Amino acid sequence: MRTQFIKNLSSIAKTPARRDALSIIEAGLKAVRTDLAIRAKLKLKGNVLVAGRRKYDLKKFKHVYVVGFGKASHAAAAELEKMLGSKISGGIVLGTVGGKLKRIRTLVGTHPLPSMRNISATGEIMAMIKKADSNDLIIAVVSGGGSALLCRPSGVKCDELAFITKTLMRCGAEISEENIVRKHLSEILGGQFARLAYPATVLGLVFSDVPGDDIGTVASGPTIMDTTTVEDAARVLAKYDIIKSCSLPDCDLAETPKDPVFFRRVHNMLVVSNGAALAAMKAKAKALGYRARILSKSLQGEARSVGGKLAIMPFPGEAVIAGGETTVTVAGRGRGGRNQELALGALKHIVDGTVVVSCNSDGQDNGPAAGGIADLKTKEAAKRLGLSSDAYLAKNDSFPFMKKTGSQILTGPTGINISDLMLALRKKI
Repeated sequence: MRTQFIKNLSSIAKTPARRDALSIIEAGLKAVRTDLAIRAKLKLKGNVLVAGRRKYDLKKFKHVYVVGFGKASHAAAAELEKMLGSKISGGIVLGTVGGKLKRIRTLVGTHPLPSMRNISATGEIMAMIKKADSNDLIIAVVSGGGSALLCRPSGVKCDELAFITKTLMRCGAEISEENIVRKHLSEILGGQFARLAYPATVLGLVFSDVPGDDIGTVASGPTIMDTTTVEDAARVLAKYDIIKSCSLPDCDLAETPKDPVFFRRVHNMLVVSNGAALAAMKAKAKALGYRARILSKSLQGEARSVGGKLAIMPFPGEAVIAGGETTVTVAGRGRGGRNQELALGALKHIVDGTVVVSCNSDGQDNGPAAGGIADLKTKEAAKRLGLSSDAYLAKNDSFPFMKKTGSQILTGPTGINISDLMLALRKKI
């Protein structure tokens, strides 16, 4: 696993305040490395796998399968292979990056929108878990991005599901709302994975990327009994006028499994969340001489507005730290993600000595950049280039603005997915 996440650190750390801010973000990413999280939560003692308070005697299982989906699935599967070795009978992981593993097949799908490639890969996963019986153990790696990757539509076609997903995103729907709809248009999300795997034993390893760490929302809760209903999904569709705006016939929403019998042999555990990252960021900020506070672990809201509020928040010598997931209501046809838009929204409120950073922990803010920085250097570069932050915001065009001003954070895919990391700091006067 890499020792440094921010690849362009040396080229963008142009001021002491920038260096401090990026060092704090780096500390947060290092604290939630997927391989370290697996090692911290799982221990193999002889033939016994210890997961929290539960113990699994692997000699008692005929087969041990590893099945994963989401952005952290490949890194987690690689670490599970190191830990369990020949005790793994086989498996499949479906993620956004590939890389050959010895005992587990790796498949690469599309994100954030579903595709026929995802449907085909999901079919292979479904076939594997269906063949498991009461003598088998399935270790399921559940991580963010799994809602789009683990795709088997019910009641709609693939292109219709993609259109619905895209429309919800453009409307600024919260991730919980998106996932309520996805659960009720799927044959595998919303507890359906557990139903298909029954009567096998299932250990769900959940990597949370959602506000509040509601594990039933992560990857749309495939291994967890769903508490939402078709009526809830219908309300979300009505709220955003999805059927009309997508020019679709009425969606055939399906109820998720509610029978407790399917979940009696399922144990889900939270492996890691942004709490560990935020604690590490706070410790690093203090080590650098800042008064540090964690504003929120579940910060939400319109990205540009959140950026503006963060920019005016820190006092001199203070670092304000947050995790969460903002939204972008798309009005233009530009390019960029919520983290870069947050930084762009912060820019006009920046004063000398203040730096605002927002970074997607998975390394891809709806594109190849992980996030953006807003500070006086960004302002000066924009002025020199004749760039208007308001004009770029109007087009939702944060990517080219951040790139032209030398204010993008580049990490590449990190193998981590624990929500976005946000920071506003102000140097002492």
